[in-house]
Amino acid sequence: MTAKPTRVPGPDHPISIERSASRVVVSIAGRIIADSREALTLREAKYPAVQYIPRKDVDMSLLERTDHATYCPYKGDCAYYSIALGGERSVNAVWTYEAPYAAVARIKDHLAFYPDRGATIEERAA
Repeated sequence: MTAKPTRVPGPDHPISIERSASRVVVSIAGRIIADSREALTLREAKYPAVQYIPRKDVDMSLLERTDHATYCPYKGDCAYYSIALGGERSVNAVWTYEAPYAAVARIKDHLAFYPDRGATIEERAA
């Protein structure tokens, strides 16, 4: 078995994590599934910023864990959830790093949502 490659963020691939200044609300099919004033904004290299929302602020009863998994050499193993309300479009629409690498440990116990898989992600005044 080959070990997975691991990398540490640096000047060639920066990653920063900051507390969001906004209230982050995620909805689908007109129903709010996440509402947080404690979201974290992760900025990685040249990718768009991603809001990571604490699990405690997500209605986990609306999510279904899937067998899909991916790996990021900077963050670790990634698990996925589908949003039942969104139907087929929302399969694997939510991701989480349950045991993230030390450099991004702050995103542990947080979830992120793909905006192109049915969920609306709004940043509102806190």
